[in-house]
Amino acid sequence: MFDSLQPVILTPTAAAEARKIMQTKNIPEGYGLRVGVRGGHGCGGVSFIIGFDKEKPTDMTYQIEGITILLDKKHTMYLMGKAVDFYEGADTRGFMFVNRRRLPEVVGKLKQDRFYFLSSIFTPNDKNSFP
Repeated sequence: MFDSLQPVILTPTAAAEARKIMQTKNIPEGYGLRVGVRGGHGCGGVSFIIGFDKEKPTDMTYQIEGITILLDKKHTMYLMGKAVDFYEGADTRGFMFVNRRRLPEVVGKLKQDRFYFLSSIFTPNDKNSFP
């Protein structure tokens, strides 16, 4: 019933950037692109996270453009309906989470009222990786 569920998707630009990072940062075989949330502070809600990690027993996994997407099943309710895009401009560059229903109007554009911007991505060698 839920075999085709994809709570979060990647835009082609985000998928291309993820593949580029996998090659240039020598991400080991068996790692996938983890998307998730981290607890916020006070009333701030949750923070979105993205990076490369190994699959865990509590993960939901699926493929998008040849990239294995990993997400903890507990995070599904926070990620449902989101898309990951990649923005690169003169002012900044990085991955961003956008609401999927607004995807056509925000892909590749920096519209601060419509997304959650992430300037970095975790890799297996980072000390401050996933919780």
